[in-house]
Amino acid sequence: MSEQAGERAEPMRIPPVTEKDPEPASSTTAAAAPPATEVRTPSVAEIMAMLPQPSRPHVVIKRDLLPAVSVLSTVALTGLLVGWLWSILAPAQRVILVDGQQLPLLDESYHRFDDLILFVLMGLGMGLVVGGVVWLLRERRGPVIMIAAVLGSALGAWLAMKVGVSWAGSHYALSGTPANRSVFEQAPVLESTWVILAQPLATALAYGTLTAWNGMDDLGRRLG
Repeated sequence: MSEQAGERAEPMRIPPVTEKDPEPASSTTAAAAPPATEVRTPSVAEIMAMLPQPSRPHVVIKRDLLPAVSVLSTVALTGLLVGWLWSILAPAQRVILVDGQQLPLLDESYHRFDDLILFVLMGLGMGLVVGGVVWLLRERRGPVIMIAAVLGSALGAWLAMKVGVSWAGSHYALSGTPANRSVFEQAPVLESTWVILAQPLATALAYGTLTAWNGMDDLGRRLG
C-alpha cells in the first residue's frame, strides 16, 4: 500500500481541439441543383414587333364623291371673279388707225405681254387661296377632294379667260367708226390659252404642300 501510495499518477494528455474542414457536398446534392440560366434583354426591334400594329386607313372615295362635286362647282365659280378683275386691271393697247389698219403706238405693244402676265399672276394667287381653303375641309381631306379642286380650278381659269376677254371688250367698245389717223384704245386680249394652267397648278401645289406638312396617315380626318 505504501508503494502504491508513493507512486505518482502520470498526467493524461488531451489533444487540442482543431476545426474540421467542411465536408464536400455529395455528388447527389450537386446533381440536384438546377443550372443557372442567362437572362437576355430583348432588342428594340423585337419589342416593336410584339406591339400591336395600327391598321392603315383606306382612301375614302364613295363618301367624298358628292362633296367633291360641290367643291368642283364652287371653285369653278371663282373664274367669274378672276375674269372681272382682269377685265378692269388689264391695260389696254393704244393704236392708231391708218388706212384701215390698226397700228400700235410706240411701246404700246408691250401691253399684250402685260395682259398675259397679269392673268397668270391672278391665276396663281387664286389657286393658292383655293388650295388653302379646300384643305380646311378636314373631314373631306384626301385625293378625291384634291382632284375636284384642281379640276374646278382648271374650269374656273377657262371661264375667267372667256368672260374676262368678253367684259374687257365691252369696257373698250367703240361708239362709232373711228376716223383715219385717229388714236383709240384697243381692248386687252389673251393671245395664249396656256395661261389657264396657272390656277390648277397652284391649287395642286398648295394642297400637296399642306399634305406633306401634315404627316398623318389619314390627314387628320378623324379629328374633324
